[in-house]
Amino acid sequence: MNFNRHQLRQIAFQSIFIQFFNEDLSCEDAINHVLDLFESAEDEEYEFVLPEYVVTTVNGVKEHQSELDALISKHLNKWKLERIAKTDLAILRLTTYEMLYQSDIPNKVALNEALELAKEFSDDESRRFVNGVLSSILTSLEDQA
Repeated sequence: MNFNRHQLRQIAFQSIFIQFFNEDLSCEDAINHVLDLFESAEDEEYEFVLPEYVVTTVNGVKEHQSELDALISKHLNKWKLERIAKTDLAILRLTTYEMLYQSDIPNKVALNEALELAKEFSDDESRRFVNGVLSSILTSLEDQA
C-alpha cells in the first residue's frame, strides 16, 4: 500500500503521540504499533513500504525534543508546555521539527498540514492555538533567515 504525504504525517503524529504514554517505546515500535492499528482497522493484511519520512521524522522529534520544546515554549503566550494537550503538543513538535530540519517541506505547507491534523485529532480551539504558536515560530524563523 502506498501512503500519500498527509497519511504519512498522520502516522508520524500518531507515533509521536503514543510515546507520551510509553516513553520507553522505541520510535520503530511506536511506528509499527500505529501501522498495526491501521491494518486492523482496514481488516486486511498489507505489505507496508514505509517511506523514510516517517522514520526520520519520528526519530528526529525524539532526538531533538528538548530543543523543539524550548522553541515552542518561547512562543507560548501565557502557557506552559505542561498544560498543552498531548495531541496539540505532538502536532507542535512534529511541525516545528519539519520547519527546522526538513528543508524539502516548505514551512507554510508544514503549518497547513498541522492545522489539518488539529482539525482531525483535536477541536477548533486547539486548531486556533496550534495556528497561533506555529505562526509565531514561522515568523521568527523567517526573520532569522
